[in-house]
Amino acid sequence: MRITFVSNYINHHQIPFCDAMNRLAEQAGDCFVFVQTMPMEQERIRMGWQLAQMPEYVHCFYEEEDLCRKWILDSEVVLFGGCDDESYIGERLRRRRPIIRISERLYKTGQWKAVSPRGLRKKYMDHTRYRKAPVYLLCAGGYVPSDFHLIRAYAGRMFCWGYFPETRHYEPESLLEGKGYREENGDRVPYLLWAGRMIDWKHPELALETAAYLKAQGLSFHMDVIGGGDMEDAMRELWRRYGLEKQVSFLGFQTPQQVRGYMERADIQLFTSDRQEGWGAVANEAMNSGCALVADHMIGAVPYLIRHGENGMVYRDGDRQELFCRAAELVRDPALRRRLGLAAYRTITERWNAEGAAERMRALCRELLLVDPAKWCSEEPPVGALSPCDPTPVIPERKMFSYIIGGKRTRRDTR
Repeated sequence: MRITFVSNYINHHQIPFCDAMNRLAEQAGDCFVFVQTMPMEQERIRMGWQLAQMPEYVHCFYEEEDLCRKWILDSEVVLFGGCDDESYIGERLRRRRPIIRISERLYKTGQWKAVSPRGLRKKYMDHTRYRKAPVYLLCAGGYVPSDFHLIRAYAGRMFCWGYFPETRHYEPESLLEGKGYREENGDRVPYLLWAGRMIDWKHPELALETAAYLKAQGLSFHMDVIGGGDMEDAMRELWRRYGLEKQVSFLGFQTPQQVRGYMERADIQLFTSDRQEGWGAVANEAMNSGCALVADHMIGAVPYLIRHGENGMVYRDGDRQELFCRAAELVRDPALRRRLGLAAYRTITERWNAEGAAERMRALCRELLLVDPAKWCSEEPPVGALSPCDPTPVIPERKMFSYIIGGKRTRRDTR
């Protein structure tokens, strides 16, 4: 079986999954190929995303077009994601050969856009008209099924998916014992971390507002802010206005490896993006590092990765006070930080990792090649914890917060 993965470019978030797919293919006498359709953008290169050396299974469409077209057409299964140009798979679609699309959500800025006639026509041409063809959807985020449900595409053919950055294995107790920030006097205080590009929809300002709240509550802590971007000057002005010079440090851009090092020492990771964060690999990395994650409920990864109060904490999108209180509760309660961090680590190492995703992907490909596609239309999504390639539930946006919280009453610490 040959599986070809077509995407814009290979990066450090995709490498672990692709490495695992290639390794499993070699063990089975199969073949795995990654077709890169474009060079990486300069912004990503500055952030340290460029690979020092391309893996042997990567081939560039813009350098080997004829060979790449042959692989895309002739492979038993093609994974297609991160690329808006349908021409790469056009011939394969016409021949009704199996394709598994990988997609983040369609309507990152609002589902109201689903009423646009021009947009609906494009969605029909790209997706809806193939509802009876062997075309399936890997949903890279918990809100993807709801978006595609609006355009009546992939009913019964949608599966859980996401990003699978490097999974590190630690001795969990040692990892948790090493957490915290050591101040100059030797005291260890709770250590909070925010990492990302400083742009509007990632809301870095919420990290500083959280720090200001914690300071006003008289709590001891330290926060590091990693990254840079359009909002950096505004962030530094806010930092000075709130008088956070002693509590908060700006570390600038760091390489992915350096960021993971900070996560390994952090007690709490703040993830403050809004609905425009299609997935958010920061969640995987922080959880793998044993952090107690506090995340906005509209981030794509949250419905698949986090069970509120069990392996992380979730606050309602836009509810600053709920974010502040979640963070304060964790700063005050070391046992809670430890319990959530340990459960988060196990979520990644036991379920949401590249090796497991690759094994389940190969199993799904075999099933889709052997089974009448209509079978999937009658599949009921599993109840409880979700894993890669599980049939995914379709949860309307307005009900997602309740779904994630699982009926638990929110706890607000107003002290």
